[in-house]
Amino acid sequence: MMRRSLVAATAALLMVPLAVEGQNWKTVTMSQRLGGEDDLRVSVRYGAGLFSIRSAEGGLLYRMHLEYDEDRFEPVAEYTGNRLELGVETRRRGLDIDTDEAGELRLELARGIPMDLDLEFGAVKAELDLGGLALTDLDLSTGASESDVDVSEPNPSRMETARFEVGAAEFTARNLGNLNADRIEVDAGVGSISLGLEGRWQRDAELDIGMGLGSLELRIPEGLGIRLRKKSFLTSLDSQGLVKRGDVYESLDWDRADRRVSIELDAAFGSVSVVWIN
Repeated sequence: MMRRSLVAATAALLMVPLAVEGQNWKTVTMSQRLGGEDDLRVSVRYGAGLFSIRSAEGGLLYRMHLEYDEDRFEPVAEYTGNRLELGVETRRRGLDIDTDEAGELRLELARGIPMDLDLEFGAVKAELDLGGLALTDLDLSTGASESDVDVSEPNPSRMETARFEVGAAEFTARNLGNLNADRIEVDAGVGSISLGLEGRWQRDAELDIGMGLGSLELRIPEGLGIRLRKKSFLTSLDSQGLVKRGDVYESLDWDRADRRVSIELDAAFGSVSVVWIN
């Protein structure tokens, strides 16, 4: 296998004037073109700062733009076989990260190439548009973040499970129907969660939600059949537009809907609201 590292990547380096004493800010842009890949396994790690993802144009494998303090961090861009690792890592263990002075990562990934995508980020403000990516597997893990995830285009690849692990965060996801997933799992700690079930559901699907403490908003398009089973007695449910039948809540059109989503909700304490959208 051929290994392509930071040296092999196409990189442009530009020193940024010192903004704070003791810091050495750099701006780095690196990219690599596709080379006939059939599929990709992509892993992205980013600790703190601004973070964005979108699909790339023009035959690119990836393009990554970074702003970082090189005294404390170093870029990661390694490609071995079909495995791509991107992001930033600290130069020494136990380093405190001041989120007020954190940097930025803007990432574009290959459009239309079947891809397993693993994202892990910490104290970030994230704007992720997964539209245009051919996702065969998705694992997204956040820390104390403010995250906005949109699947703006239907995923051309079928996915068995999409997983979201959300820490103490504000987390918004839109157009989850475009993920083309048989099952979506959301495991949330403390915070405010909004899940939009818009998009093109290509088959019936399952949505499994686990929550600690916080609020959950389910945004459901009219015409999508919903069956919700709630396992917690300490969580209030605003079940507007749902009818209780036994131990489940169902939308009025559940039996005749073209596409249906079964929701399992296990919440420790908090509130759940259902909002119907056109």
